[in-house]
Amino acid sequence: MKKFLDQNFLLNSTIAETLYHEYAENLPIIDYHCHLSVKDIFENTQFQNLTQLWLNGDHYKWRAMRANGIPEKLITGDGTDFDKFYAWAQTVPATLGNPLFHWTHLELLRYFNIKDRILNEKTGRDIYYQTEKLLKQDHFRVRGLLERMNVKIVCTTDDPLDNLEFHEKLRRDKTFQIQIFPAFRPDKALNFDNIEDFNSWVDKLEVITKSTINDFSTYIRALRKRHDFFHSLGCRLSDHGLEHPYSTFSSKNELEDAFLQIRSHSPLSTLQKDQLKTGLMIEFGKMNSEKNWVMQLHFGAIRNNNSLKFQELGPDSGYDSMGDFNIAISLCKFLNALESTNSLPKTIVYSINPKDNDVIATMLGSFQDGKVVGKMQMGCAWWFNDQKLGIENQLISLANHGLLSKFVGMLTDSRSFLSYPRHEYFRRILCNLIGKWVDKGEIPYDPELLGKLIQDVCYYNAQNYFNF
Repeated sequence: MKKFLDQNFLLNSTIAETLYHEYAENLPIIDYHCHLSVKDIFENTQFQNLTQLWLNGDHYKWRAMRANGIPEKLITGDGTDFDKFYAWAQTVPATLGNPLFHWTHLELLRYFNIKDRILNEKTGRDIYYQTEKLLKQDHFRVRGLLERMNVKIVCTTDDPLDNLEFHEKLRRDKTFQIQIFPAFRPDKALNFDNIEDFNSWVDKLEVITKSTINDFSTYIRALRKRHDFFHSLGCRLSDHGLEHPYSTFSSKNELEDAFLQIRSHSPLSTLQKDQLKTGLMIEFGKMNSEKNWVMQLHFGAIRNNNSLKFQELGPDSGYDSMGDFNIAISLCKFLNALESTNSLPKTIVYSINPKDNDVIATMLGSFQDGKVVGKMQMGCAWWFNDQKLGIENQLISLANHGLLSKFVGMLTDSRSFLSYPRHEYFRRILCNLIGKWVDKGEIPYDPELLGKLIQDVCYYNAQNYFNF
């Protein structure tokens, strides 16, 4: 019986152990998609306890706590920080089989050197106060936490209206060596379902770009100004959270008519919404191609399922789930439309539903251009899939239908500064999978060949792919 969380955690063969410890373990981290606060990084925030650092904003943990019968007062409510943490400690033993159990103890080990103890109601009090003392030390501020995990590059997620104040300040701060870049996330530009919110957002876009937005063309022009501004501050990625790909193509006049209609506060038909979303996504693709950006497409989530809780708590509070959309035809049409005008940028496609793995892996092979290595990327196991089986399934689909060796690897997609052991988690799973193939005689044991694959997937492919 193996010991839980020892040095060979998740490594089930001697070959896997060698691959991880000799090739993967000490590589730096490029986190090209996350939701960390740039303000906290610039201000080098010092969190007072694990509740503030670990639980606030973590909808993974919130979902588990609710399922464990924890009242909302101790999740997002006005309970004390200690009581909220203790409620999480009571929940952790119930998460066996969930990646939360692994992540929790990896994070306690890597940041606080807490080992040989499981977080539970017996240990919760001691762990809370032990970590509280450590967090008062200067090297446990935000920047120290990033440096401790050997993070080299972080890309945040930023609305086009964001003035990127803290990104600008960080670029001038020569005392901090980790590179922090914005990523362009224009989801609100496509929010045609909420007429008032959309028009309010466009009004603000007019102000920040000093533009008059009176039709679809001037709307695109204003968005391009923000795209240019983001580029000037090092942004090299756009990021789009969509239910499904959009490929309802229309004439310029139809786009103009639909845009004028919503600007006059009149509701749009489903067809008109899809036409505008398609038109906008094509324009974003062209902008990205012109600047050699990477376009990230996240598909398939159904958000804010619980309307009562949405009214009470707002978005990103743990009430989302996998959708079940059919994406193959529309994704093909969308990518082909960009390709046909020589404006398809480097693209990463993620789906929250693992049924789409083979669809995406095979689809992207149709749009590789033979010029850019790994131009079209199958995104890593995302959101509900970033557990052991989900990661393995994504890696296997990519290997079966594409080139695993050119994969740009893992990201955190997290709001927590303690989430970087997820890269270790991914690396261990990758090394174990490769080791298993070797043990079965499916691939040769060539340390030089396999070691290069491991290092490329864990770090170097991302370093070469993104034009930072």
